[in-house]
Amino acid sequence: MEIRRLQIGLRMSQAVVHGSVVYLAGQVADDPSQDVAGQTRQVLAAIDALLAQVGTDKTRILLAQIYLADISTFAQMNSVWDAWVSAGHTPARATVEAKLAGPQWKVEIVVTAALP
Repeated sequence: MEIRRLQIGLRMSQAVVHGSVVYLAGQVADDPSQDVAGQTRQVLAAIDALLAQVGTDKTRILLAQIYLADISTFAQMNSVWDAWVSAGHTPARATVEAKLAGPQWKVEIVVTAALP
């Protein structure tokens, strides 16, 4: 079965397609000066763009793993998530507090999605 990689870097690829499943790397905000809601909007836009590149969309997300630098921002992140996620197509999801790769990031999201 073929493996296709997108935006290949030295350390990781931003997306990997295997069979009918796409795995995205953890996405963080391009502009980390924003609060958790602003960073969440940026991350979800990046997820939308990567999914579109491989021919799928957020309605086909199977699993979302959300990492928050501070779990007290859970409600702020959820307010953006809830407006973005498609009703009737909510994925399995976990949200945890974690120390992220840099102190500037407040949220990181990893998704796995199905291809049509």
